[in-house]
Amino acid sequence: MNDPVILVVEDDSAVRNMIAAALETQSYAYCLAETGGKAIEKAASQKPAIMLLDLGLPDMDGSEVITHVRGWSGMPIIVISARNEDSEKVRALDAGADDYLTKPFSVDELLARLRSTLRRLQYMKTADAEDERRFQNGGLLIDYDSGCVYLDDRELHLTPIEYKLLCLLAKNVGKVLAHTYITREIWGTAWDNDVASLRVFMATLRKKIETDTTNPRYIQTHVGVGYRMLRIE
Repeated sequence: MNDPVILVVEDDSAVRNMIAAALETQSYAYCLAETGGKAIEKAASQKPAIMLLDLGLPDMDGSEVITHVRGWSGMPIIVISARNEDSEKVRALDAGADDYLTKPFSVDELLARLRSTLRRLQYMKTADAEDERRFQNGGLLIDYDSGCVYLDDRELHLTPIEYKLLCLLAKNVGKVLAHTYITREIWGTAWDNDVASLRVFMATLRKKIETDTTNPRYIQTHVGVGYRMLRIE
């Protein structure tokens, strides 16, 4: 089967079975792991397209799994966890997660995020030929052909979500983009907690591209509205 495989890492059998049933209804191929060790093993051996990862695993914290996998794979990792504190979300995203769903969650939202992630993977494989090859703004350079980002000639390591967010802002440089517009473009949905997730991703992105996050040069916040990339002359 050439269909993308989704790795579900969850030690709670009820949640694991619910996710598996939801994937089966959409004819998604999947494999299961109950521990962090098994997750790392299956991520290496079965080369899944996406990982759905619980943080509270019996043998290690899910953030450790992310760190291990990020050493050799850029596969999208969607965290599904009962931990709803911003500090936990930031920790997981800083480790390399691409998205964060808080339990309890709806099956519809999970499937919507999977569809969006799969579309993004396809987009990254078949980039629009009409896109410009490079975007230069001050010391920031985006090479669309390679998918690499540089700041003052130093390569930045961005997660897929951070990269897509940066490209969206770059392609609309000088324009204020509303929260709802950004979340629809990034995740394909406009769920209430998408705006909260957007703020977290924006914070992690700014840490990587701004010298002083309290006085940003590249990305300006329009409180209650959205964000704008400033053109640096």
